[in-house]
Order: sequence, then structure tokens, then C-alpha cells
Amino acid sequence: MSLDKATVARIARLARLRLPEAALEPMAAELSAILSFVEQLEAVDTAAVAPMASGMAMRLRLRADEVTDGGKAEAILANAPEAIDGFFAVPKVVE
Repeated sequence: MSLDKATVARIARLARLRLPEAALEPMAAELSAILSFVEQLEAVDTAAVAPMASGMAMRLRLRADEVTDGGKAEAILANAPEAIDGFFAVPKVVE
């Protein structure tokens, strides 16, 4: 696909780019080269290629799901201004 100066000027305006008139022709050549490369990539048959998230084979490290209380209740409650029966004591905000 070949782009002309008018199309490049329109793309620049839509992208909120200010391009001087002298830069439109070189930019048109660059964008045309990029689009021709994309057309070449579209011609590659990828039907037999499985989708992947990475180029390297990776597996997630799994750990056992264990429910714990953290074992640090006393240390956490030591930071509270006031604690009652193992819970944070907060002032009443709703009447």
C-alpha cells in the first residue's frame, strides 16, 4: 500500500502531530515501507502455529493452598491505639 502526502497529512492531523510540508514526502515513504512489511507478514501461513504468550516455555510455580491466620495477631495489634479481646477498637461513627 502506498501513501500519498495528503493521506500522511490527514494521519498527522488525526494524531495531533505537526509535520512541516517538507517532512510529508519522507514520512509517506517510511509509512509505505512499514505497511508493505505488514503486508508481507500477513502472507505468512500461521495456521499450524499454536498461540503463545512467550517465546520461552514457562510453567507457573505452584504452592499448596494453606489457610492460616498469619500467626502475627499480637504483633499487628501492638500497632493499634486500642485493642479489645484481640480486635481493633475503633470509635463509633454511626449513631
